[in-house]
Amino acid sequence: MKLVLAVVQDDDSGELIERLVKNKYSATKLASTGGFLKEGNTTLMVGVTADKVEDVISIIKEVCQSRKQTFTTPIPPTGSASVFIPYPIDVMVGGATIFVLDIDHFEKV
Repeated sequence: MKLVLAVVQDDDSGELIERLVKNKYSATKLASTGGFLKEGNTTLMVGVTADKVEDVISIIKEVCQSRKQTFTTPIPPTGSASVFIPYPIDVMVGGATIFVLDIDHFEKV
């Protein structure tokens, strides 16, 4: 058995869960928060046999595409604490961070 942990953007999680269920994979959804942009993420846990790992990863790759998004800077630039004028920056968001772990024991009760 393998455990696929996928950290995805909240915007992608609904479609991803639908696609996993449609392909007969069950997933556990956990709310999580990203570090850099401090936005909500979703962490999905999918337990599968070793031969199904690549199928699950391909579904994640199809749904969770990276894209450019414009954000306004939340903090003042260094050295100008007295006057702050927010400015937009482009950041790549989306995609997925995927971990595949070996499972020594699995039991569903």
